[in-house]
Amino acid sequence: MGRVMSGKEKAVVIGAGMGGLAAAIRLSALGLSVTVVDMADAPGGKARAVPSGAGPVDTGPTVMTLPDVADSLFRLCGTRLEDEVDLIALPRLARHFWPGSPSLDLFSDSEANFESIRAFAGLREAEGFARFDSLSAGLLAAFDAPVMRAAKPMLAPVALAALRQPRLWPALIPGLSLERLLKRYFRDPRLVQLFGRYATYVGGRPAQSPAVLSLIWRVEAQGVFAVRQGMHGLAAALARVAAAKGVEFRFATRARRIVRQGGHVTGVEVDGGGTLPCTICVFNGDPQALAEGQLGDAVAVNRSAKAPKRSLSAWVWAFAAEPRGVDLAHHNVFFTADPAQEFGPIGRGEMPVAPTLYVCAQDRELGTVPPALERFEIILNGPAGHPPLTDEDALCRTRTFPALRAQGLTFSPPPGPQALLTPHILSRRYPGSRGAIYGGSPEAAMAAFQRPTARTALAGLYLAGGGAHPGAGVPMALLSGGHAATAVAEDRMRPTFAPQTFAPQTFAPQTFAPQTPAQAKARISASASAPADTPGGISTPSQATGQKPSR
Repeated sequence: MGRVMSGKEKAVVIGAGMGGLAAAIRLSALGLSVTVVDMADAPGGKARAVPSGAGPVDTGPTVMTLPDVADSLFRLCGTRLEDEVDLIALPRLARHFWPGSPSLDLFSDSEANFESIRAFAGLREAEGFARFDSLSAGLLAAFDAPVMRAAKPMLAPVALAALRQPRLWPALIPGLSLERLLKRYFRDPRLVQLFGRYATYVGGRPAQSPAVLSLIWRVEAQGVFAVRQGMHGLAAALARVAAAKGVEFRFATRARRIVRQGGHVTGVEVDGGGTLPCTICVFNGDPQALAEGQLGDAVAVNRSAKAPKRSLSAWVWAFAAEPRGVDLAHHNVFFTADPAQEFGPIGRGEMPVAPTLYVCAQDRELGTVPPALERFEIILNGPAGHPPLTDEDALCRTRTFPALRAQGLTFSPPPGPQALLTPHILSRRYPGSRGAIYGGSPEAAMAAFQRPTARTALAGLYLAGGGAHPGAGVPMALLSGGHAATAVAEDRMRPTFAPQTFAPQTFAPQTFAPQTPAQAKARISASASAPADTPGGISTPSQATGQKPSR
């Protein structure tokens, strides 16, 4: 990424989430002296775990897509992803259940999916899937480099790709929702429900989210990978290799205030009144916390009179139990019979009456026989800003476990109240978020182009994490950390450090070729060439990734 800096200029990263970890590694590779502060006692941000009788249970992201993004960080530290964690390509993307219906498995192979859908819903629906799959692949190819991988999303290349590929036009019609698009390809409401679910992966509702979010299907279809150590184990591995390269971590340390002098960052004040001097600060948290002045009015960048619309939140159960009655995969989705009873209440700011439930059986499909007592994460999507409720545990329990029981799944013993994470708890942990776990809402036609990018109006202050471009999800948050480091390097090369007048991007984004899980593993297992030199008061853990949580 241009020249390596000299003189050990100091940088402070607030938040040890995925975006913060990526920024720390890439800034260190540039020659900066990097300190990471986080109130939590371990890295990961939303990639957290809680103890259980069967071991740590993830409460945030459960799997990884695009593993080459993470691998690039390990290679920058002289190692490889597969040498630091046990990465497992899951044999299926997910198993899907409906009341009174056979289940449906989907895979990372289009032909296998065609046959699976034909057996499930008939030839016409399988042919509709083939057309939708082609559309999704085209959208991913059009958006990947100029939007997802670029430090600043560029509309012109997307428009050019659309002009050249009429098959993309249906997904780019202004005002067309993902749900309405899907009804052009599928007549079976179960399949509309299934592929519409991908809107929730970035915190949106299918009927309100733009049709372009159909590209998420192809991101997932490239392959889904589990980490045997858990996603919190991936964060721990990134922190470990970063520390080996000289990054200092200060956990259980609250960032109280970002200090500025004139028009530039000069330090970060932490618990106890001490200040860490720095000329670079990367904020790995919800950007709204800065706008609200939670790290000092002097750095309240991007302030607006109206708070942005937030993405979805969730109620999350994390526990160990013995499952009975249903043959579970690693990823399982139990759909409601009536989507209106899920998304209608969410739109009114209420807990869903009849939710779709995501069940991650964290010990399944890892190449070993699961233990008698298995680890589970169950997610019930809900609205951000939901206040605490009287008897919230009891209410959430009645919305969760009877619905699973009706489809044949029970747990013994059932989880206790301590196993429940609520939107209000998320709001306290991640200031500025109001409990939203994917940053700003994706429910706008141009949402992908409206997220805050790495640079802020204050020289020396940068953003990373799921609330910044390119958005929620483990690989996206990791990319955001790289974008922050790219912006730092470019700005430090300028005669005057004035990010308000920065020149157009001069560093090409990484490119991504669709690949099967086998190809992905081969890619990250290949012997490393010289690493590329392009780096790809928050009192709480950082806003690192989304939850649904960020598959």
